Amino acid sequence: MSEQTPTSPRVLPRDRIRARLQTFNAARGQRVLGPAEIIALAGSAVILLLVIASYIYFLVPARLRLDALTAERSRLQAQLRTSQDIVRQGQTTEERVQAITQSLDVFENKLVGANSGRMGLYDSLNSLIRKNGLRNTSGPAYTPLEPLGSKTSAGSKSANTKWQSIYPGIAINVTVEGQYQNLRRFVQDIETSRQFIIINSVELERSTETNASPVVEGEAGAATAAPRPALVSLRLGMSTYFQRSSPEETAVGEGVN
Repeated sequence: MSEQTPTSPRVLPRDRIRARLQTFNAARGQRVLGPAEIIALAGSAVILLLVIASYIYFLVPARLRLDALTAERSRLQAQLRTSQDIVRQGQTTEERVQAITQSLDVFENKLVGANSGRMGLYDSLNSLIRKNGLRNTSGPAYTPLEPLGSKTSAGSKSANTKWQSIYPGIAINVTVEGQYQNLRRFVQDIETSRQFIIINSVELERSTETNASPVVEGEAGAATAAPRPALVSLRLGMSTYFQRSSPEETAVGEGVN
């Protein structure tokens, strides 16, 4: 009998590929970094450097420029608000000037002329004294008030200088005597009269004149003195003003003088 040799098992190609992969994996496990890891690490480092460079060269200057533009915008907004406030103040001032000018025009139109105003003042004051049953004990004394800036007022140093204004006028001082109620009505009539009169000072004092009381007979035939209200003396300091004369009227008046 012939002896038969045992046959070795056949190795398949698939088994060989698996064995090689296991050998490669074992070899990779023994190394710290392989080629793939080194390439990936180098790529990551390059990307990190690009990010840092981009931050330094692009983002930081952009932020600085943004901060500068924000500060500039705030400054321009503040300057705009200031300009708007100045414009509004200018408009408000102009409106006030116009209102004052209009009020001044209305006031001047209500004033009367100097010639007619003087005569009307004399008649009105005397009429009010008679109307209220008062006795004129002093005055009325009339003192002309020249407009401020005129040649006459420049050298004047009278006590009435403080009542001068840009309008020509008259200072009036009068002392009347009568009962207190009549004096009150007299002052009220002056304030409500059509004449533009300003009361500058008021002085009240008991009258020194002795008035004899009327004698009446009583029930028993005895003569008794009837009570009589005490008289009060009123001293008024007043001033009134007239329309300003035009330059033509002033030139004519100076030519006549």
